[in-house]
Amino acid sequence: MRFNGIALFASAALLAACGGGSETKTTDSAAAPAVETPTAAPAMGTATAAPVTGTVHTVNMVGDDKGYRFDPVSLTVKAGDGVNFVMVSGGPHNIAFDAATVPEDQKAQLQANMPNSPGEFSSPMMMNANEAWQVSLGNIKPGTYTLICTPHLAMGMKMDLIVQ
Repeated sequence: MRFNGIALFASAALLAACGGGSETKTTDSAAAPAVETPTAAPAMGTATAAPVTGTVHTVNMVGDDKGYRFDPVSLTVKAGDGVNFVMVSGGPHNIAFDAATVPEDQKAQLQANMPNSPGEFSSPMMMNANEAWQVSLGNIKPGTYTLICTPHLAMGMKMDLIVQ
């Protein structure tokens, strides 16, 4: 503990010594080129989670001697339906929408419809058999959305979700 205190004091003293002197700064606009301050990436926007108003479909996430897969590998649903993803075996699994397949005007709504999302277009990891996670397709426009399991993408675990 005594060593940590000495190290902390020495670090503070070193920083103070390197902090610069008391030189006077001048402002000469011709002396230095203007530096553009980077701006943050634009936000996806805001949306409110839309409830499931139609059928709830089940997709099983499986990892076994036949490989890692979503079952079914392709699912056609209607806008307003919900999809319940169930971890069956071979976890951990998650669901991540491929951002390239999500239209810009749908990104905020899709993210809002993904409860407990730890990141952009991603579900929490499911570690145990029978864990489930549901996404609403309320207010989602028709199209084909590609989903992947992040831990098993290299093993080909992906599916197409077709919204009509």
